Amino acid sequence: MIVLGIDPGIETCGYGVIRGTGNQVAALSYGVVTTSRDQPTGERLRLLHTALSDLIAQSQPERVAIERLYFSRNVGSAIAVGQARGVALLAVAQYGIPVSEYTPPEVKQAVSGYGSATKAQVLHMVRTILNLGGTRMRDDAADALAIALCGYFRADWEARAL
Repeated sequence: MIVLGIDPGIETCGYGVIRGTGNQVAALSYGVVTTSRDQPTGERLRLLHTALSDLIAQSQPERVAIERLYFSRNVGSAIAVGQARGVALLAVAQYGIPVSEYTPPEVKQAVSGYGSATKAQVLHMVRTILNLGGTRMRDDAADALAIALCGYFRADWEARAL
């Protein structure tokens, strides 16, 4: 199963594509989509939609996992993330791919076994599970890979439970 994980953001949107079969899981691609603060919000959202649509067309995921807006002290930041989430969900819906949404504690629990794990602990587990060693990656890409892993583990568990 190929799963695309998305860590939404208007300035930096992380993505991670994994392939899993049973206990074997590998990273196919990961990175970030960035937009410039100098551009109008509508243009930034259009660019994000185009990039995510292209990524979906290239990677052909069977499932998409995206971070659910959980909590934000900064209302402006929460609104921007919400706009990016909406654009990401639209891109996924246009391809008719099932999407699951997970809160950060759910992702941390699925990847590290502890819902309050630190970013460093999650990054360590992502590298370990995907056999990425000391590979350098942006935090948003690592978060997206963790979200993809959460989506894969949940889907795999649900399939085994049936």
